[in-house]
Amino acid sequence: MSFDIFVCRFENSEPATLDMSAAHEVLDPHAVVRDPETDFLLVVTTEGDEAGVYFNNPTGITFNRFGGDGIMDLLAALLQRLDAVLVVPDGPTMIQRDEDRELLPTSLRDGPVVVARTGAEIDRAIRAS
Repeated sequence: MSFDIFVCRFENSEPATLDMSAAHEVLDPHAVVRDPETDFLLVVTTEGDEAGVYFNNPTGITFNRFGGDGIMDLLAALLQRLDAVLVVPDGPTMIQRDEDRELLPTSLRDGPVVVARTGAEIDRAIRAS
């Protein structure tokens, strides 16, 4: 898929800092290209699926040109490790637990929000949007 999706955390409806060390622990074993100047990783799973990953700032990670079951599973593992949500522009916001909805800003809470814990659930939610 060639659009951007965003890994974020929220506390009290405000953006919260992501644990970037934990994010790197999840993603670095799959990195085949690194650009420290732009905080970019190209990750490739054992299935051969790939994604461009940008560490934007302390509150966001962007996945670009992503696809395949392996990337979706990797994304699910990242969301779980960071206790984060996935924001899909013009699509759903994916949370891990129903109670996470209350942590979201009103603008996201009022849009489509779905519980998606696995790579397959994330893939289905994106394709349905």
